[in-house]
Amino acid sequence: MTSVGGTEEKGQAILGLSAGIDRLEELRLRVLAAADDVAIDGGARDVAAWWAHHGRRDPAECRRRLRLARSLGDHTGTAVALRSGDVNLDQATVVVGAIESLPDQVGPGVRQAAEARLVGEASTFGPRQLRILGRRVLDVVAPEVGERLEEQLLVREAERAARRTFLHTRRNGDGTTDIRARVADSVCDRLMTYLDAFASPRRTAADDRRPHNQRLGAAFGAFLESVDPDRLPLHGGDATTVLVTVDLETLRGAGGVAYVGDEPLPASEARRLACTAGIVPAVLGGQSQVLDVGRRRRLFSPAQRKALAVQHPTCGAEGCGIPAAWCEAHHAGAPWTRGGRTDLAEGVLLCSFHHHRAHDARHDVEWAAGGARFHRRP
Repeated sequence: MTSVGGTEEKGQAILGLSAGIDRLEELRLRVLAAADDVAIDGGARDVAAWWAHHGRRDPAECRRRLRLARSLGDHTGTAVALRSGDVNLDQATVVVGAIESLPDQVGPGVRQAAEARLVGEASTFGPRQLRILGRRVLDVVAPEVGERLEEQLLVREAERAARRTFLHTRRNGDGTTDIRARVADSVCDRLMTYLDAFASPRRTAADDRRPHNQRLGAAFGAFLESVDPDRLPLHGGDATTVLVTVDLETLRGAGGVAYVGDEPLPASEARRLACTAGIVPAVLGGQSQVLDVGRRRRLFSPAQRKALAVQHPTCGAEGCGIPAAWCEAHHAGAPWTRGGRTDLAEGVLLCSFHHHRAHDARHDVEWAAGGARFHRRP
C-alpha cells in the first residue's frame, strides 16, 4: 500500500476530501433539481427513477437525494453554506428537515432566521446535536412564537408517534424470539428506567461479566416476572397469568421439560418460576389430571419478604451484594414441590442471577454460614 504521509497529513486529507465530496454533492443536487427534462426524455417517472435505473443505484436513496435537491431550492442559505463547505451534507439535511417541520403558522421571516441560526451552529455541532437544536430553534429566534406553538408541536408529535407505534415478534426456532418495536420516546424512556432499575444493581455482582445489552435483556425478563398480575386487566375472566404445565414427577426431579402453552420450557426454569408470584404451575398426575394450579400459599407473602429483607439485607449467595429489594424469594430447604414449607425458616432471598443457578441442574448448592455457595457439577 502506497504511503499517504504522516498522521497530520492523513487527518488533513480525510477532512479535505470529505469537504470536497460534500461540495461535489451540492453540485449534483443542483443538477438534479433542474433535470426534469432528463426524466421526460427517458420516459421515467422522475429523475430519481431515471438515475436509479441508469446509474444502477438504490432507488430509495435516489429519491431522498431528489427531495433534498428540491428542498434546497427553497432554503438558499443552507444551499450556499453547503456549496462553500460551511456545512456538510448530513448537517444540511438536518437543517432543511428542521425548517420544513415548523408549523405552517411560522412566517417566512422567522423561518429564515431559524435557518440562519442553525447554519451558524453547524460550525460547532454535528448532525445529532443540530437535530436537537432544531426542535427548539423557535425558542431562540422567536420566543413568543415558540412558546405559543410548543404545545401544538408536542400534540402533533404525539399523534404521529401513536400512528407509527407497532410491535412485531418473530420466533427463531432456537428457543429465542426477536422483538422489534417502535414506540413514543416517552414510552421508551419509561421502559428503560424500569430496566435500568433491574440491570444496574447487577453490575456490582463480582461474577456477572455480561455486556450491558445482555443484562438489559435479562432485566426485561425479570421486569415481566415482577409485574403483579392482580393489577393487570382481566384476561379470560381471570387475572392475567402465565400458566406453566408440568408433570408432578418432572417437577420433583432434577431435569425434564415443562410447557408454556405448546412451547417447551426446561423444568429447572419451571421450578424457579414456581417461586415467583404471578407464575402458576399446573401440576399434572399420571393420567394428566390437574393436581394443583398454583395455590398462592406456595409463594412468600409481602410481609414474609420484608421479614427476610430485615434478616438478610442482600442476596443470600456468598459474597453477593445485590440489595434485597432486587432479589426473589427462594425455598432454601426442601423445594415446595417436595413438601417444603413457605415460612421464614425455609426462605432466602436470591438475586436473579443466583436464583437461576439455584434451579440449574448443572450446579450444586451448599448452604454455609456465609451464604449459598454454588459448585459446578463435574
